[in-house]
Amino acid sequence: MTDVSRSAPTLETERLRLRAWRHGDRIPYFEILQEPAVHRHFGPEPMGMEESWRRLNASVGSWHLNGFGGWAVERKSDGKLLGMTALFTAWRDLVPEFGDEPEMGWIFATEAHGHGLAGEACRRVLDWADANLPPVTIWAIIAPANEPSIRLADRLGFMPVHETAYHREPILVLKRPPRV
Repeated sequence: MTDVSRSAPTLETERLRLRAWRHGDRIPYFEILQEPAVHRHFGPEPMGMEESWRRLNASVGSWHLNGFGGWAVERKSDGKLLGMTALFTAWRDLVPEFGDEPEMGWIFATEAHGHGLAGEACRRVLDWADANLPPVTIWAIIAPANEPSIRLADRLGFMPVHETAYHREPILVLKRPPRV
């Protein structure tokens, strides 16, 4: 990337504001990650504060290194943090290797599930990517048991590539072809 942004631009949808992370998001984000319906697809135990904080910092730092990164997603009506969505590079030990091509991820609080909010936020991020990044494949990985996220990925234009193991757990690798 040659034109590297320093922080997440604020994006809006009808119901949501996607904005740069703030230090004060640390506890609300951690609490979202403790919800059983949220963490069950990341492992048997909820993510600890250390890992949660590390991921939040990586999401912020990605803007500096890659020109894309993560957004905190809040409800416009009351400013409540509902989750996150991000474009990032993780250099995962997977085939095919994603390399510098972005991976997309999303995590939303249980109260946001089933209301189309994740789709609304992710579509806005993909619109931003199509307008601000060169045409590029965007990758995703999703636990095969995470049927709502698989359905969302399909609606967002991601196509399954294959199922494999990641950290000794099954994972579905998906890709969204470049938009021209």
